[in-house]
Amino acid sequence: MEPGTTPWSTGLFDCAEDHGVCLLGWCCPCIVVGRMAEILDKGETSTGAGAALYMAIGVLSGWQCQWIYSCVYRTKMRAQYGLQETPCPDCCVHFCWLESCAICQEYRELRNRGFVMDIGWHANVELQRQQGHSDGSIVPPATQHMI
Repeated sequence: MEPGTTPWSTGLFDCAEDHGVCLLGWCCPCIVVGRMAEILDKGETSTGAGAALYMAIGVLSGWQCQWIYSCVYRTKMRAQYGLQETPCPDCCVHFCWLESCAICQEYRELRNRGFVMDIGWHANVELQRQQGHSDGSIVPPATQHMI
């Protein structure tokens, strides 16, 4: 897969299509970013540590720079899955009010790729192992509606 050729599974402004993720992303962005950090770092960063770091950066910067931390994970996700850098560069997508839309899109992307977002990396790997995917690949289940 060439870098940056795969389209996102949902649009940046598709928050209204998933009210649970939208509410979580707008009201508790630290949880969304923490969960994504754990999945994208393959368990090396815990959800709690990712959420705490996001919060610490936000508080210490007067909520002016936390978007830099979440932007790092958008870039990491795009690299891991060959996703397109749309509609503009990652830093621009995460800057200011677009951050909530961006983290909701990223959360939906991981969920649409088969991750159960509220159980963490290790439980996702175990779930896949139990489903017969011993090679460590994460395969989307037939239906997935958890936030």
